[in-house]
Amino acid sequence: MGNDFSAIKGYIFDIQRYSINDGPGIRTTVFLKECPLRCLWCDNPESQEIRPELFYFKSLCVKCLRCIKVCPVGANKITNDSNIEIDRELCKVCGACVEACLDEARAISGRLISVEEVIEIVKKDALFYRNSGGGITLSGGEPCCQPLFAINLLEQSHQCGFHTTLDTTGYAPWEVFESIVRHADLVLYDIKHVDPQRHKELTGVDNKLILDNLKRIILQKIQVIVRVPLIPGLNDSDDNIRRLGEFVVDLDSRIEVDLLPYHPLGTSKYSRLGREYMLSGTVQFREEEVEKIQQRLKSYGLNVVIA
Repeated sequence: MGNDFSAIKGYIFDIQRYSINDGPGIRTTVFLKECPLRCLWCDNPESQEIRPELFYFKSLCVKCLRCIKVCPVGANKITNDSNIEIDRELCKVCGACVEACLDEARAISGRLISVEEVIEIVKKDALFYRNSGGGITLSGGEPCCQPLFAINLLEQSHQCGFHTTLDTTGYAPWEVFESIVRHADLVLYDIKHVDPQRHKELTGVDNKLILDNLKRIILQKIQVIVRVPLIPGLNDSDDNIRRLGEFVVDLDSRIEVDLLPYHPLGTSKYSRLGREYMLSGTVQFREEEVEKIQQRLKSYGLNVVIA
């Protein structure tokens, strides 16, 4: 790798400082854009495409019509009921309407940034990392979709003495995945469903590559925490929990399993992007329901944490 980190750039949609849920200690989590999965419950739909996307906060719009006047392609239109409608096919996400809006009803999610710029942000909290055992986490989206950017971020972070964590779906060709994961001190690895067909129905891809990559990094003695997003009615069946427990134990009974119970916190993002949320009306787990799943997995001798 060269040392000109200013020349290596990638698309991100957020940098979250003081994060405590994405690895040990206090961390800075860098959220990269693009993901090959389309999970029905995705908390960050703005992460799925690599291109920047336009958020429209309808509740903040006062219908001043400035967006209509400045749009160079006519993507903003007023409907018969006097609402503003965005033609997402026409919209070039040029930012003209964002600049014209006086009420912050519009924002662009996603920007191109260099490794050097990210590292300068991460360095601001170096003292917190040292005192808490924290560091940098790459999340998304799927960081493996931007391998050169991810590799150099992790490399440069190590050169600064920071602990590195990769939060991943594991869905990438082994050659790409291995080239990134070798630079991670810890891997947070999602398992969304054990059955390949059901996994494809829920995420758009089957899980063979995901499970194979997990087996490979376990053999390489890379530290892994398996994370399971628990979605009511979709992957919480007795059969899936049983198969999950058996699969993880066969890999290594010392692996920690983190359960991530479903929450609807990201659902408002779908309307901001002009998309439909497919799990509307899904009811969150009761605490005792999650604890029951935890105990079932613990019965296999696993260390199971409700995150």
